[in-house]
Order: sequence, then structure tokens, then C-alpha cells
Amino acid sequence: MTSIRPLPELLINQIAAGEVIERPASALKELLENSLDAGASDISVMLEAGGVKLMRIRDNGRGIAKDELAYALMRHATSKIASLDDLQSVASMGFRGEALASMAAVAQLTLTSRTADAPHAHQITAIDGQLSAPAPASHAVGTTVEIRELYFNTPARRKFLRTEATEYAYCEEAFKRIALSRPDVAFSLQHNGRTIWQLAAGQDELKRVTQFLGADFGDAAVAVSRHTANLSLDGFAALPAYSKSSRDAQYFFVNGRFVRDKVASHALRLAYQDILHHQRHPAYAIFLTMPPAAVDVNVHPAKSEVRFRESQAIHQFIFHTVQQALAIPAQGATSAPSTPSVTATQHNFNLAQNNAAYQIWEMQKHAGQSEVASGKWESNTAITTTDISISRVTPSTDHTTDEHPLGYALAQLLGIYILAQNQQGLIVVDMHAAHERIVYEKLKTSLDAEHVATQPLLIPVSFYADALDIATVEASQEALQMLGFDIAPLSPTTLAVRAMPVMLKQSEAEHIAREVIAELREFGASRVLTERRNELLSTLACHGAVRANRILNVTEMNALLREMEQTERSGQCNHGRPTWFQLSLNDLDKMFMRGQ
Repeated sequence: MTSIRPLPELLINQIAAGEVIERPASALKELLENSLDAGASDISVMLEAGGVKLMRIRDNGRGIAKDELAYALMRHATSKIASLDDLQSVASMGFRGEALASMAAVAQLTLTSRTADAPHAHQITAIDGQLSAPAPASHAVGTTVEIRELYFNTPARRKFLRTEATEYAYCEEAFKRIALSRPDVAFSLQHNGRTIWQLAAGQDELKRVTQFLGADFGDAAVAVSRHTANLSLDGFAALPAYSKSSRDAQYFFVNGRFVRDKVASHALRLAYQDILHHQRHPAYAIFLTMPPAAVDVNVHPAKSEVRFRESQAIHQFIFHTVQQALAIPAQGATSAPSTPSVTATQHNFNLAQNNAAYQIWEMQKHAGQSEVASGKWESNTAITTTDISISRVTPSTDHTTDEHPLGYALAQLLGIYILAQNQQGLIVVDMHAAHERIVYEKLKTSLDAEHVATQPLLIPVSFYADALDIATVEASQEALQMLGFDIAPLSPTTLAVRAMPVMLKQSEAEHIAREVIAELREFGASRVLTERRNELLSTLACHGAVRANRILNVTEMNALLREMEQTERSGQCNHGRPTWFQLSLNDLDKMFMRGQ
């Protein structure tokens, strides 16, 4: 057995590089964070071969003094912390003093820097851990770090790098995350001599976000903003119709640092829980600002994870803020949230969606008019005239003002859709999906207020039940009453429904009662009224909503439209499907080739 002995410094750095510098994107992230910590307002990035052959980052920050250049390439040498107290309240992006030393151990590194009081810049190089003496160089105030041939001296590590295109994609993503966090800083990115990004300093936050996430995200985004004494949450969350099949449009930052945090991810997923379609993922760029001492960033070598000291409070703060931002009725500001969680977006239409492609567009203002819309309609939605039957025609009056954004009913189509006219053209509403959302929100509000309106049944509805169902009902009377039900045993094998919520269909009393009892039986009253509450209420709302093939008169259809305008999240049903969309007059003209 060999004796214990200290490892060479170069090998120590190369081992550390395996954790800190996983790939070129990791190096790029660390260098960009260093530039921001140095107070840079202009940062340029040049890459070749996905960052493997060359990576050059230049900034106009404070620079590094000549006598400190060598320290910058030493492990655990840093200007950002000096004590345990500093470590427990890290306010800078970097703090460990490992990144540059790790890069110098596995690449050919050149560091050039100049401070404002220096007559000229100085340059130092590192190859195989050997540092040159600082030499005079030409450079403006700021720093340039150049890395060539990453992992040239650790071929086992280099062979695990992916293709140039893949490594560049990782680098670009790292660049996006940093640039998203600081719209006040100018950034540029070149790859193989071609300029990919050129971002001006001082950009509007939404403009910076939209540049990376796309104009469609910008059209679908609602502003998120809430501030307390020591917490701030800002940014943008896309309405559900802009959902993605992956998580590649999710950006969450803590004190300017992009992180993947389970607490925040769960809170954000919960905020979308009853408005997102099936397995799709929400899109957002959200920034949490808090005292550095309240969050531990020293959790992961790559600083991609954090630990909140009051995780439950942070979870609730994020959840409630984003949930309220998304809770926009189909109309304008009359039912806006009471807290300042949504800006001008709340005055626009909520969702006008393409059901096939989950496209979204908003109603926008025209000069001299209030809340008048211009819609965008994707042409991949096919509309034919085959087998169309209309059950009701012409409303009693022709109102086309902007007082009601969803307009006034014209007809009912196939017992499924309501056709309505507003100033912009034609509104098509899925009446069951829309009413389902309305009933669901009313049930939630009533249960929160502990006052679900009930209605006794003229003739109780009885049905067969097994012993466990009987026992569940007997043990859950308080929960049943809170949900608006009066269900009791008639015999050892029979239950009777004597009363149920007014909002639900009495004709389905047995089926609804069985749904409730099954939930109580499987999960227990406590879980049904807490974590399972929304799932149960969604099921009840589906039963209580108006069914397809039910003929509505014009008054009933208009009443449904007015309720949609006053209901939060009315753009989607409880399963995340769209409830309505708009065809503008321009869309209709194109379909009939008018003016062509």
C-alpha cells in the first residue's frame, strides 16, 4: 500500500476543473460572472469551435492591478469574500476563487487587464499551471481573458466533449442566462467570426427577455411584480396557451443568479396547476431579489443551486404572486387583481387561441380607441362549412361597442360552440369548457369562504354503497358539509344524497356523490380539503358545467359571455384547454379572398 502524500498543485487544479469547468459553457459562465462582479457595463464574447479552440471575454470593468494578476490565477484567491460572515451573505456572483485557477490548469490561458489608475495594461499567461511574469500590454481599462485549447493536457476529459454545434449551444445558453439577468449591461457574442447577438445596454426588461424567448412569448407574457420589505419578485410569465413541451423556456434568478431550485420550481408549477394543458410546461423569466444572508449559494460547485433559509415563506411568496398575475379575466381591468402583480397587460384581452397549435394573441389598442383589438390567427386551423347547423340566430340587439370584449351572441353551433360578434370580428366559445372554468372558480371561492351554497333535493337520490363507502361517509360528515353535500346512510348498503351544491347538476347527484366519496375514501378528508382540493373541485365543475348539445337561447349565451369576462383564468378550462378564440375581420377577409 502506498504512503499518503500531498498531490501536486497542478493535479489539484485539474481535479477541481472537473467539477467547476465541466465544459466550455461552464468556463464562459464563470468568466461572465467575473466581468459583472468587476462592474462591467459592456461585455463581448468571442468563440471558436464551440469554445473549445478559443474563448475570449473582454469587459470594461475595474480591471486587475499588475501585482494581483498572479493571485487571480491561484486557487482560493479572491477579492469577494474574506471571512465566514462574508460567505454566509454572498452578494457577488463568484466567491470561491477556483474558476480561473481551474481554467489555467486545463487550458492555455492569457489574462490581460488594466485599472483606471494604471498607465497601461499588463498581461500574464499560464500553460500547464506555469505562470509567466506580468508583461506590459495594450488594453483599455478592463479585462480580457483568453482561453485556448480547453483540456489540451487532459485528453481523457476532452474526448467526452460533444460536437462543436452541441458545445456552442451550451455556451449560447449560458450567455443567454447571464444576459437575461442584466438588461442594463451591453453584451455581444461571436462564434467562428459571425456575430450572433448584439445587445444594447439599458434595454427595457421585456425587450431583453423577448429577444431571447421570442416575440410570441412577449405577446403572451403578463408582468409579475410584487415587493415586500425584504423580498421582490419581478419578471414575466407566459399565459398558458404559450406552454412548451419542454422546460427550455424557464428562467428563474435569485439575486441575479440563474438557478434550478426545487422550491421555486414547485411554486411556479403550482401557480399553473389548473390552467396548463396536460403535460406541457410553463414559460417564464422571473427574478427574485432578497437579502444575501437569507439564501445559501454555497451549495453546488457550479453555484446552480441555492438553499433558502425560509423555504416555505419563499414558496408561498412565489406561488401567490405568479398565480395572481395569471388570474386575468377575459375582459380588461375591471376585475384586475387587487395587488400590483400585473401591469398594462391586464388591460388587454386574455387569450385568443388556436386550439391546434396553442397559439396566443392579445387585443391591442388602436389610436383614438380604447381596448380595441388586432388579432393574429394561425392559418393551420381549418374551417369548413360541412355539416354546420345553427340553432339560434341574430341577437335581439346589435351591440358592437368595446364595453364587452367578448361581444354579443349571434348563434349556437352544433350545440357545442357559441358564436359572438365584437368590434374586431367573430368570437368562438367552447361553451362547456368556458362554463366549467366559471363553476370551478365559484366553487373555489365559496369553499375558501367556507360557504358553499347548498340546495336540498326535493326527492333524495339513493344508491347502493359498500361497507367502506358507508364508513367513509359516516367519518367525513364535516368535510361533506364543507363541500356542500348532505349524504347519509339509509341502510347498511344504501346511501342517500339529500342536498348538494347549487352550482352542480342535480340530475347527476349519484355520480357526483360517488366521485366525492371515492376521493374521501382514498385520500381522507384532510388531504381532500387541502392538497387534493383543486382536483376534486375541477371534477365537480366538469359535472356542473353546461353540457354539449344543450340548446341555449341568446339571453343565456350572453349571460355566459358576461360571466367569462368577470372570471379569472377564463381563457382556459380546468384542464388547460382554450375556451375561446377570435377571428378578426382581416382573418375572415383573407379566408374569402376579399380585396385580393
